[in-house]
Amino acid sequence: MSLAIGIDLGGTNIKAALIERSTGARVASASRPTLDGEFVGELPRFALTVKEIVGDLEKLSGAENLPVGLSAPGLANPRGHCIDWMPGRMHGLEKLDWQQHLNRDVRVLNDAHAALLGEVWIGAAQGCQDVFMITLGTGVGGAIYAGGRLLKGAIGRGGHLGHISLDAQGPLDIFNTPGSLEACLGNKTLQERCAGRYENTHALVAAALAGDPTAESLWQESVRSLAVGLASLINVLDPERIILGGGIASGAGDKLMQPLQSYLDHYEWRPGGQQVQLVLASAGEWAGAYGCVHALTSP
Repeated sequence: MSLAIGIDLGGTNIKAALIERSTGARVASASRPTLDGEFVGELPRFALTVKEIVGDLEKLSGAENLPVGLSAPGLANPRGHCIDWMPGRMHGLEKLDWQQHLNRDVRVLNDAHAALLGEVWIGAAQGCQDVFMITLGTGVGGAIYAGGRLLKGAIGRGGHLGHISLDAQGPLDIFNTPGSLEACLGNKTLQERCAGRYENTHALVAAALAGDPTAESLWQESVRSLAVGLASLINVLDPERIILGGGIASGAGDKLMQPLQSYLDHYEWRPGGQQVQLVLASAGEWAGAYGCVHALTSP
């Protein structure tokens, strides 16, 4: 078997998988807490945990020096050895050279980029050459696969789809984008948008499903904003499919997909009647681990 290890380094948990590269079979897996903010000497605790997991999975496989793909938040270095930029959290992640730390071939990817590659390999984007993904959670993230290649950009910034502007007069978001898509429907802005009425977006959706007219109105406006953003991105990227991922998308299900499709029926440009497919992500919680293994051999 041709094996590799995929590591999805998140803010809360580290998910790792031993994957057979030719078939995509997950041979073994492990999950441990990240413990962001804890250090052992000058190294963040999560760096040592990753090293331990890699050693455990190698022992299980009976192989040595298996290649590793690692996904993490932030902008990945173009050479793929580290995360160049991740301010405010995941302390110790910036500039940590994973090839040197693990003493082997390592490919480092942004987590949203890895999630989309996981969908391309084993999930809802299989067979696609032009597709993008929007992740709906605390913030709004994204990634782009264009012409059969992951679009990373000059410094790894490509795919920050939540930070397109929908309102030039709107308030600035964390990246100084006025009236961004993230500000219109991200969980982190909900308290301001609902005046504290709903604890989080899951509660908002539940209230809307229960017939709360205030929740229904706010949810519909959020979905309409998403449709406007998607219609704009369709004009720029011309995808064959759009993947919706993240906790909000999976939790809302039809309460998201049905009105979103209805709004897109109004806003999407469809030359010759060509309609972009809109689907939920299907690779699950291991998408990032799969995606960074896929990146070891993908362009």
